[in-house]
Amino acid sequence: MKMAGAVRTGGKGSMRRKKKAVHKTTTTDDKRLQSTLKRIGVNAIPAIEEVNIFKDDVVIQFINPKVQASIAANTWVVSGSPQTKKLQDILPSIISHLGPDNLDNLKKLAEQFQKQSPGAGAGGATAPEDDDDEVPELVAGETFEAAAEEKDKKEESQAS
Repeated sequence: MKMAGAVRTGGKGSMRRKKKAVHKTTTTDDKRLQSTLKRIGVNAIPAIEEVNIFKDDVVIQFINPKVQASIAANTWVVSGSPQTKKLQDILPSIISHLGPDNLDNLKKLAEQFQKQSPGAGAGGATAPEDDDDEVPELVAGETFEAAAEEKDKKEESQAS
């Protein structure tokens, strides 16, 4: 009871508060980001309706985002509300946007999906073609060139 009576927060002769209350605003992070982007030299790109970011079999989709870019710094900023969707769901709507080089990648993705799905009989025929991209295994004392030549010789003998 004696100690409770001695506690007071103000008035003549009371001690000053030692800890200063810090009011932190959430806009400071955004301001720092904008100042950093301005230093890089980012320019706004108008009239972009949709941005799709492909990640394995998931697509992160932004509809009507704010897009900024700095080609010199190789920096792209996409801000907006993202939606995560599966590649199969979004595929019909983006086929018209793809160019000829992207169509080849799309075919490879389709082959991978066929291999992953159970009972895909057609997927087994394309398996030897995909092995060409792999790096040959090394044996002690051999070089990559020698291992690659041996692999080519094996493929030629199997083909004939």
